[in-house]
Amino acid sequence: MAYRSSRGPHAGTSNGGAGGFLVEQQNDDMVEELSSKVSQLKRVTIAIGDDVREQNKLLNEMETKFDSTRGLLGATMKKLGIVSKAGGKNVMCYLVLFAFFVFLVIYWLMR
Repeated sequence: MAYRSSRGPHAGTSNGGAGGFLVEQQNDDMVEELSSKVSQLKRVTIAIGDDVREQNKLLNEMETKFDSTRGLLGATMKKLGIVSKAGGKNVMCYLVLFAFFVFLVIYWLMR
């Protein structure tokens, strides 16, 4: 902010015309500075808008992938329910043992 005297815009000058020119020059400088800041703000705003659009695109892709995974898991759970009802307790026991064996193999390979 520029310092403003309570004595008026031409307080320090002996000639009103020269003081007016000085004030106009200061105003022009301030307008240029303000214009520069507005341009910077516009660039930042555009960059933020681009970033938001990119993030929304990524979120939509994630949502699509989650929906497909949810459908796949739902179908798998239905099939597992059918298998558990059809085979009785023995099939479920074999399934648990198989899953345990698979986890052991994965653990052994990762060590």
